[in-house]
Amino acid sequence: MALITNVSDYEELARQKLPKMVYDFYAGGAEDQWTLKENKEAFSKILFRPWVLIDVSHIDMSTSILGYKISMSIMVAPTALHKLAHQEGEVASAQATAAAGTIMTWSSWSSCSIEEVNSSAPGLRFFQLSAFKDRDIVQQLVRRAENAGYKAIAVTVDAPRLGCREADVRNRFTLPENVALKCFEGLDLSKMDKTNASGLAAYVTSQIDSSLSWKDIKWLQMITWLPILVKGVITAEDARLAIECGVAGIIMSNHGGRQLDYLPATISCLEEVCKSITAASDISGSWLYANLPWQRKFQVVREAKGRVPVFLDSGIRRGTDVFKALALGASGVFIGRPVLFALAVDGKAGVRNALRMLRDELEITMALSGCTSLKDITRDRVITESDMIRRCRL
Repeated sequence: MALITNVSDYEELARQKLPKMVYDFYAGGAEDQWTLKENKEAFSKILFRPWVLIDVSHIDMSTSILGYKISMSIMVAPTALHKLAHQEGEVASAQATAAAGTIMTWSSWSSCSIEEVNSSAPGLRFFQLSAFKDRDIVQQLVRRAENAGYKAIAVTVDAPRLGCREADVRNRFTLPENVALKCFEGLDLSKMDKTNASGLAAYVTSQIDSSLSWKDIKWLQMITWLPILVKGVITAEDARLAIECGVAGIIMSNHGGRQLDYLPATISCLEEVCKSITAASDISGSWLYANLPWQRKFQVVREAKGRVPVFLDSGIRRGTDVFKALALGASGVFIGRPVLFALAVDGKAGVRNALRMLRDELEITMALSGCTSLKDITRDRVITESDMIRRCRL
């Protein structure tokens, strides 16, 4: 195997190893793929302002997410169908993530069941939920996540319909016979008339609820005790509505450039969203807030004052990217494609190595920037394009 020095090396090796249909499914974006490219390139427009002559002989990279202590602020995003990359699928990814001491988000589009993943390794896990028309199916999935000990539900809110992924159309993407959507095994799917793998995928895709609204987020909060995160918010307006709705956190994501093309990179929207949350204490006039019980109103206002965590997904390829996201207000980041490509190349060991490399890069960046813990990674440690424009005008 070629020497691997960073997570991007895994992508090229995965391209050589995987069938074209599978590689394109993982790597591709929507339409012109502008957002796919911008997600990575936007990080290069953010520069560092290091502080020197600081003792960095000991660096603490640990953090707490929703009250759970993890080893680093790098977590694993929900991604579909890991068995297309490796025969052990999500089980291998879960084992590697647990070994790294961080959180894995299990996807509704998984090729291993919740129970398979749970029995494979202990670890902190979130459950990514896609909203389906049949609310009974949604409730069954939520119950399974609760019973399996998952710690939160991340609801995907930016996919009322699937984006136009032209590579999948050209490749006539279908699931091989040995790969299926195992998330739906054991559920009552009485309305489904096809039982083969691709038939199930087609059925599930057709069942995505395009009427999903903030009222449905409130409904989810009523049927589960698990904290609800919304995944797919990139604007201040939606962030404020999420706060009013009482969510436990926001995952900023543009779906890795796979949904609406020509969206800005998530890192470019991060400050806007974080500032809107800090200012979200004045929410008493909203209809969502008005319909909350008084105890919950108090809690929402308290949480809104800069305490609701914002996480960044999409485009992370370096530890320097992680540092930049944390400096601009993120409480942590999620990585997706690097996990899939590392899994394809070297299974569980590949995922473990990818997470280790990102952690090591973040640690070096912290040391060279004069930061000994995550709380030292503040806004004044980076310079954005907006900062430079303002300075030129002075």
